[in-house]
Amino acid sequence: METTRRKWLRNVALGTAALSFSRLEAFSRAAGHPTIPDADNLTVRLSSNENPYGPGPMARKAMNEHVTASNRYGWDLSGQLRTALAQKDKVGDANILLAAGSTEILNLVSEYCAQEKGSLVIANPSYSSWTNVAEQAGLNVVSVPLTADKKLNLPGMLTAIKTDTRLVYICNPNNPTGTVCERNGLISFIREASQKALVLVDEAYIDFSDQESLSRLVLENKNLVIAKTFSKIYGLAGARVGYGIAHTETTERLSNLQCWPNGSTSVVSNAGALAALNDIDFVSKTRSLNEQVRKYTTGQLQKLNLPCIPSMTNFVYFSLAQYQGDFFKKLEDNNISGTGIYEEDGKWTRITIGTMQEMQRFFQAIG
Repeated sequence: METTRRKWLRNVALGTAALSFSRLEAFSRAAGHPTIPDADNLTVRLSSNENPYGPGPMARKAMNEHVTASNRYGWDLSGQLRTALAQKDKVGDANILLAAGSTEILNLVSEYCAQEKGSLVIANPSYSSWTNVAEQAGLNVVSVPLTADKKLNLPGMLTAIKTDTRLVYICNPNNPTGTVCERNGLISFIREASQKALVLVDEAYIDFSDQESLSRLVLENKNLVIAKTFSKIYGLAGARVGYGIAHTETTERLSNLQCWPNGSTSVVSNAGALAALNDIDFVSKTRSLNEQVRKYTTGQLQKLNLPCIPSMTNFVYFSLAQYQGDFFKKLEDNNISGTGIYEEDGKWTRITIGTMQEMQRFFQAIG
């Protein structure tokens, strides 16, 4: 009897897998892009700004091939990845510091700056999940409200810099608002702010925008660190690959806070990241699909009279002030994960741009 039951469970599992694969294959043929099955009983994850289409085919292939090499340390691969990143960002190998996601870079910078107690200047709201590390290390967080159009208030942030300021954090494009800083204005800001404190620019979402990275500025500026990640447009959030770009003297000081400099990423993750850099087709299709679905999303929000901020990312910031009903309860009832309220004044929240099917399900839930 038990053997029969096992066979039945196995057949059910195989049938479910086949159904899921057929859905995945159908969408892939239609969109020319890999994705995950959009089954009604699965939770739709619209909370963490993940790439719903990745990892890309080249990254998946490389990661699978390197699983059997996981019994060896990945010195060679990490060196290759640093060289590839240096070429991409137009700097030298010594300007690159690998990390387990860009959050490790944020943590390292926090610990480094907190060696001398003082303050950290950050916009509000901005990406702040990492600031608890800075506070525990001894930095006092000074928040600067956004402008009326939900952009970073760079003049206000300059004013907030005092003699005890050790670190200034700029998320560009900003999370959760999706806005970008005007490039020349940001460069001027960095030039002035970095004379007084270390400036950390988080470019996690810059690949979704039309703005060029500020990476080359580090060649002449020892008080500037750029944090970048493979978690977003490259679709490798779970692989945990990020890196910092800084002046060689700065990367050396930061690497001293790592037990194994450039050793936080695995063989499999490094292989996937190297392959992802070369998968131009996947990145291009991800960006194109994101733009299409983002346009649909903002259009639907406007139809529901929910004001939203023009986004240059894979998420949208919108107001629930006029929304009738319990928005978050509706998400919960429909197995959709969202975020929360970032600004009480206006009830501003954020939603990740998923696949078209996922966003249609989202609007069916809240409509």
